[in-house]
Amino acid sequence: MNQSHKIAGKVAIIYIVIGVLWIFVSDYFSMAQAKSDVQIYAMFQHSKGWAFIFITGIFLYFLIRYWTDKMLRSQQEFNLKDEQYQSLFKHNPDCVIELNLEGNVVSINPEAEKLLGQQSVELTGKNCHQLINWNEVEETSAYFIQSLQGEAVKFETSFQNRRDEKRIIRVTFLPIIVQSEMLGIYAIVRDITEVRREEELMVLSEKLSVIGQLAAAVAHEIRNPLTSLKGFVQLMDMTKEVNPLHSDIMLKEIDRIHIISSELLILGKKQDIAFRRIDLADSVQQVFTLMKAETNLNNIGMVLRIKTAEPIHILADPIEIKQLIINIVKNSIEAIEDNGEIDISMQIIHDHAVVSISDNGSGMAPERLERIGEPFYSTKEKGSGIGLAICRKIVHRLDGELHFESEVNAGTTVTIRIPLATGQE
Repeated sequence: MNQSHKIAGKVAIIYIVIGVLWIFVSDYFSMAQAKSDVQIYAMFQHSKGWAFIFITGIFLYFLIRYWTDKMLRSQQEFNLKDEQYQSLFKHNPDCVIELNLEGNVVSINPEAEKLLGQQSVELTGKNCHQLINWNEVEETSAYFIQSLQGEAVKFETSFQNRRDEKRIIRVTFLPIIVQSEMLGIYAIVRDITEVRREEELMVLSEKLSVIGQLAAAVAHEIRNPLTSLKGFVQLMDMTKEVNPLHSDIMLKEIDRIHIISSELLILGKKQDIAFRRIDLADSVQQVFTLMKAETNLNNIGMVLRIKTAEPIHILADPIEIKQLIINIVKNSIEAIEDNGEIDISMQIIHDHAVVSISDNGSGMAPERLERIGEPFYSTKEKGSGIGLAICRKIVHRLDGELHFESEVNAGTTVTIRIPLATGQE
């Protein structure tokens, strides 16, 4: 029942109540006057109908005026709220798409028209699945159904607009509930394509920066086996003989050069991020071999301890894992001044792979420790703070945790927890 029906019903009830009361009161008064003064009784009987009309007219006038003023105020408030909503809808920097219960477009704001490359007239009435990649329709449908249960849902997806541009979007489904009735869904869409590109550029920039810093140490580390190889080749040239022991040493030195150079090349190669089942111990061992060059150059001791005989399988991108460990080890190297030691340990705790990297460097004060991992915040004089921000992002993508413990002049321990891979995938 709408508001007008309610008011009309109230007026009718009040009128009936007044009429009933008037009948009882006037009849009682008439009977009393009939016994005492017949003339007054006749006059009252003649005028009581007019008196009823006058009294009820005045009463209903003020009553209806009160309700009308109240309705007008409510209407004005509603109009104001509607104008505010329309302003928020039209000028929202995010795309706003109103969908009905079937997922069909009811209305879209100008920002959504720009993103989709279509006008509102072209999209109204179309199903929202026509706006995204068909590969992700089932997943999006599940989110839509979930939001129809009265729950806000956030997710990321991509679609191809009319200009054949692939756009990466972050979508929030918000249920439209009015007077406990589900009317539809608001889809709040934000284009994060450029944000993703900037993140990729930031990751690549940091990766290249790390590679550049490693280059000098790697060159120094490669020079040692090259010196050995040159000596054995000169000896073979002089003796005209091949010593099996010398050949074995030479092959090992060549393998060492190959491992170091290969790791450096792989780190610099731009690849699409694809999670797969890997042995975390193998990745950390490869980083250990690569970083050993820099620790040797800086006279820092580094040990790797694997505290489990089981393979430590996780779902991750091996390049990202190596970048994660390298960034943390490099921070340890830069924090150490004299008699440096870096301890890397690996173990399995409660279905998680746990990697701890400890050093005896300068450490950090509590106020600095709280801000570790913020982009562009660094405790180093020439640091950018991007390295640890990338580390946090990598660990977050793996549904893991990154924890720092530090004490000034006592060192720092970084603990990485990553869920173990389940099944055979």
